[in-house]
Amino acid sequence: MYSTIKEMHSFWAYAVLGLLLIATLNSFVGLSKKKPFTANDRKIALFALIFSHIQLLFGLIMLFTSPYLETAKQIGMGAAMKDSTLRLYIVEHPLVNIIALALITIGWSKHKKAEGDAAKFKKIAVLYAIGLVLLLSRIPWRTWLG
Repeated sequence: MYSTIKEMHSFWAYAVLGLLLIATLNSFVGLSKKKPFTANDRKIALFALIFSHIQLLFGLIMLFTSPYLETAKQIGMGAAMKDSTLRLYIVEHPLVNIIALALITIGWSKHKKAEGDAAKFKKIAVLYAIGLVLLLSRIPWRTWLG
């Protein structure tokens, strides 16, 4: 089961990163060109949000079925924190990505309450961009691309 979830998590990540990039760029362009916030803009941001949440589910399943978690249980969290690989997979990657997803979700929620097109674009642009940067910062690039 772990290997299947890992493959899905890795595959789905491409879609998530692509959609977040598109939603962020779309919002920055809409903001800079003073475009009206349309249903298409909303759908782009919504798809990025939905795909991100699905990725979180894959990640949580993967975390709790991970051999890294079993190793951390056996050696203890103190020793796991001293191992950079275990720390990345057990603590840093999940925690930072949950924070990123929270920011993306806040961006979505705040855009709905915002008055005016510029404010809607700004909420999505800024919070989705921060979320995207956080996600990119904790991807285990060597394992993912290698």
